[in-house]
Amino acid sequence: MLVTRGALHHLEIWVADLPAASATWGWLLAELGYERTDTWPAGESWRLGQAYVVLEAGPDVLPLAHERRRPGVNHVAFHAGTRAEVDALATTAVGHGWSLMFTDRHPFAGGPQHYAAYLEDGAGFEVELVAAT
Repeated sequence: MLVTRGALHHLEIWVADLPAASATWGWLLAELGYERTDTWPAGESWRLGQAYVVLEAGPDVLPLAHERRRPGVNHVAFHAGTRAEVDALATTAVGHGWSLMFTDRHPFAGGPQHYAAYLEDGAGFEVELVAAT
C-alpha cells in the first residue's frame, strides 16, 4: 500500500482518566469514521485508513492536569465533512462531554474563510472540526 510521505502515521494522547477520554474522544473518533481496533487496561486504539489515534493512561502519565496553552501541542484538527456535518457534530458533541469554544465567533473563529467548530473536553483537550471548502 502506497503511503504519502508526510502523512500522519499516528497520534498518541496521554490522558489522566481513560474512561472519561474514551467517552469523549471515543464518541468523536467514531463519528469521524474511526474504528476502535484495540483495547488494553490502560488504553485503546482507533484507526481510520492508515492513521490511528491512541488514548492512553499508562503508568508513565504524570498526575498533572492538561493545559493546552502550555508549550506543546495546542489542539488536534480533523477534516469533518461539510458545513452541515460540522454543525451537527458541534451540536451533538455537547451531549458527549465536549463544549463549544469561541462561541462569540463560531463558526468563523479561525477567520472569515475558515469554517470550523472548536471543541474542548472536560480535561482541557481542544479539537478543531474543519469543514470542507
